Amino acid sequence: MISSYNDLIKATKDEQEPQRLLFVFCRAELPDDASADEKAAFERGEGGALTPVICVDKTPQEVMEFSELVNESRNTGQAWDVVFVAAMSGRGGTPPSSDEAQQPMTMMVESIRLGNVSNYLPLDASGDAVSLG
Repeated sequence: MISSYNDLIKATKDEQEPQRLLFVFCRAELPDDASADEKAAFERGEGGALTPVICVDKTPQEVMEFSELVNESRNTGQAWDVVFVAAMSGRGGTPPSSDEAQQPMTMMVESIRLGNVSNYLPLDASGDAVSLG
């Protein structure tokens, strides 16, 4: 069971093939047409829509510590509330390249925009898994 970024990094080391991690950082936003109840729930930290604001792919070796990823994301100037992570397996001992990650990343962003997030690991700004139910 993966419950944190550290668990994820450990799990990538157990994989037979080298991995590339896909990260989509999202900000929680309230839709313009939100009702009063939806606005109240959002103020309590509930509801809203997740909008992708930053996408990046890295090998686990490039971001062994979650703090490195957080610092890099802060340098973009984009605020975010949750980051979704997915992993891609390499072939023949070679991790997938950034070019190979582009189409899966695009599909991941679109999936998140549509609210389909069950295939991804959601992490908060501390690197702990969060429940989005």
